[in-house]
Amino acid sequence: MKNVPLTISALKAAYANGLSPEEIIEQVYARIEEVADPNIFLCLFDKPDVLAAAQALGDYDPDKPLWGVPFAIKDNIDVAGKPTTAACPAYTYHPKSDAFVVKQLEEAGALLIGKTNLDQFATGLVGLRTPYGAPKNAVDPEIVPGGSSSGSAVAVGHGIVSFSLGTDTAGSGRVPAALNNIVGLKPTLGTISATGLVPACRSLDTISVFALTVEDAYAAFRAAAVFDPVDSYANRFDYGDLQAPPKQAVIGIPSKETAKFFGDTVQAASFSATVSALEKNGYEIREIDFSPLYAVADMLYAGAWVAERYAVIEDLLKKDPEAVFPVTRQIITSAERLSAADAFRGIYRLKELIREAEPLLDQIDMLCVPTIPTFYSVADLEADPVTPNSNLGTYTNFVNLMDMCGISVPAPPRADGRPGSVTFLAPAGEDQKIASVATLIEALGERSLGATDWPFTTPELGAGTGGDGMIEIAVCGAHMEGLALNSQLTDRGATLAHSGRTAPDYKFFALPGDIPRPGLVRTVPGTGAEIALEVWRMPIENFGSFMQLIPAPLGIGSVQLAEGTTVKGFICEAAATDGATDITEIADWRQFLASTAN
Repeated sequence: MKNVPLTISALKAAYANGLSPEEIIEQVYARIEEVADPNIFLCLFDKPDVLAAAQALGDYDPDKPLWGVPFAIKDNIDVAGKPTTAACPAYTYHPKSDAFVVKQLEEAGALLIGKTNLDQFATGLVGLRTPYGAPKNAVDPEIVPGGSSSGSAVAVGHGIVSFSLGTDTAGSGRVPAALNNIVGLKPTLGTISATGLVPACRSLDTISVFALTVEDAYAAFRAAAVFDPVDSYANRFDYGDLQAPPKQAVIGIPSKETAKFFGDTVQAASFSATVSALEKNGYEIREIDFSPLYAVADMLYAGAWVAERYAVIEDLLKKDPEAVFPVTRQIITSAERLSAADAFRGIYRLKELIREAEPLLDQIDMLCVPTIPTFYSVADLEADPVTPNSNLGTYTNFVNLMDMCGISVPAPPRADGRPGSVTFLAPAGEDQKIASVATLIEALGERSLGATDWPFTTPELGAGTGGDGMIEIAVCGAHMEGLALNSQLTDRGATLAHSGRTAPDYKFFALPGDIPRPGLVRTVPGTGAEIALEVWRMPIENFGSFMQLIPAPLGIGSVQLAEGTTVKGFICEAAATDGATDITEIADWRQFLASTAN
């Protein structure tokens, strides 16, 4: 069986080198057999049909951002001719047309392979509230898979598909991501069309994206985020390419007094370590009283919003209440005790709480929170199907009520080996900004993607200007301060930002030739060293003329620094190191020059 990593960048490279999408589809279905979890998909498409769709793509088209990329969708999203169940057999219908979002993704070249399991009617955060049998967590089958988008997250976690669509009203696009060691992107409300989606809470729903990396989640999001004039809740936002993270930001976190981990000290330590990494990257951390946000979260399953859920399945509840999963029925039918006046009182109270929180949020650029406060096992939910579910929504339930965007991103594993995860949250429309900051966290330490053996590799992001028109460039040779070519930087207005070292994954060479030049080459983790360098800041408009001065075999690429950040910098073609002197042990160009002078 082929084992091509299903990241979009890896697939593009494979397709450019002649691999066919049919071969990837064969890998997908072989992986499904290997995983052997019949509860991931509620409707798995026949392989010959998907192979035919792959063949119909024709020759590789790099202009289509998702060409040949396999994906899955939650089974509350429509596909023409396929059953939509929302995990309720009695509710099943066969739509005549695709959901708007499915059309956008397929037009971008993506290949849909099936529809996934979920907490019934997207009500729950545990992934066990389904009459079809729950899928198993991809990382640890003893842990709940997370809901309501359980099957979508598990499919990505196992490396069955590159990305999947979930939905997110209370955290269903973030909690399963944390539990399966993947990325969960919850867009600004209205940026992805809800046409062809079975609603949970129509005013608060959004389709979400699961992927193995931030880069992939954002790529799928951009392809999906097309304005739909038919969707009365649609919003217009213009999202550019994913960029390098901003150089400065004020990030709010829960204060020590209001942070909740329900006794999980390992989770608390994991979150603290991630916050420390943000500080090391130059971000200001500010503790926030989360009490108003928790009060907002409590509104989600009270009053108007649980009544919205009731409105979706009112006919079914009256006609055949036993068709609804018991816990789901208990939650939704609580709306029968509410009046229209109760709904308005709830709306007024929400506005009051949001206004109370505004002075706290006005101090910061974004929030960083634990995606989940702790972990729960399947056995925990069998003993108590309600409390653990509620606790998992601690840091997620308030988000859509406050019209925020969010992205859940893997952090380094906890001390006990369970996956770490944090979520970045910001006001509506700032999806690109929080995604860029999330790339810093996913690059920390060493980890595999989801439950696969595919290693995470740092993405090649856009140059990024940090919002101030400057680009950072790492130099490790004659362009360093006081050396022969430094004037090529200073003549273009560059200034020294700081000195540092690369991540310990680089080899360092003195290249042969009349003029001493270094060659920095990324190598297998654990076989290189931390190489001394300087980071300079140059006006972006001068970068092009600087690039023209760089001779082969040198070039500008992404260089990972010891603290986990990535900047543009000098790299060398590996083939050019034949006959070069390996100076990795010296790991410093100035020291090498001094040794040759002696």
